[in-house]
Amino acid sequence: MRVYEALKWASSFLREKEREEHAAEVLLLHVLEVNRTELLMQLRDMIDDAQMNAFKDMVIRHGEGIPVQYMIGHEMFYGRPFRVNEEVLIPRPETEELIEGVLQRIKTHFGNERLAVADIGTGSGAIAITLALENRNLQVATVDIAAASIEVAKKNAEMLGAEVTFYHGDLLQPFIQNAQKLDVVVSNPPYIPQHEWEELSPVVKDYEPARALVGGEDGLDFYRRFMIELPQVLQPKALVAFEYGAGQGKAIKEMLEDTFPEAHIEIVYDINGKDRMIFAKLG
Repeated sequence: MRVYEALKWASSFLREKEREEHAAEVLLLHVLEVNRTELLMQLRDMIDDAQMNAFKDMVIRHGEGIPVQYMIGHEMFYGRPFRVNEEVLIPRPETEELIEGVLQRIKTHFGNERLAVADIGTGSGAIAITLALENRNLQVATVDIAAASIEVAKKNAEMLGAEVTFYHGDLLQPFIQNAQKLDVVVSNPPYIPQHEWEELSPVVKDYEPARALVGGEDGLDFYRRFMIELPQVLQPKALVAFEYGAGQGKAIKEMLEDTFPEAHIEIVYDINGKDRMIFAKLG
């Protein structure tokens, strides 16, 4: 079979399974070990039997619901490859926008100061590692309740050359216990309401870790806990940044206003026009 024929078959198969057809190209790039330009140049080349069998197997598995990123072992985030497996959430493009917003506000709120930054619920380490690499003035620490997730994040930090301190713990507890103060707290916590999680695509619900997705009955459990713990760790001048689910911004803004009455709070919409991020500047 030729390359273009393999792509055509895979796209048709995935369309019937109601999966993203673009996954066919991603999987074929992985199997052939080429980039997209090379793939386009090879469209009329023959695929050997071993490669075709591997490709078919991965396409069928994705049709059954297994995420492409878990099969190829990585996802691109902020222009860098991050290793992922079933222990961590697959980084999403929307979170790149959160990081961009944090970097911009650090510059305007703090200038070029050395800052203590914490990413809470690190997963693959995408937020913490990206912040550490994009701004070398940031002393970045990160926390996850799952030791298996921390191991993935540590490997990513080593692979990408980022200096990050890792804590195994629950939310801000490691900093509270160490009496450690923070200038910036960033988090993309679990925020999907339980009833919505039950209706998610099998690609997400059956394979990505529920602990990284579900935030209680209304999806806001972790934000409520942050409001208790944040005042114990933040410096008088500080920045808080959260990602959240569309439609949750008003409730989280009210929580932040109650907790930090003097804060300047912004709700920011993502590239798809959904309210997705909230930033609170203190001091």
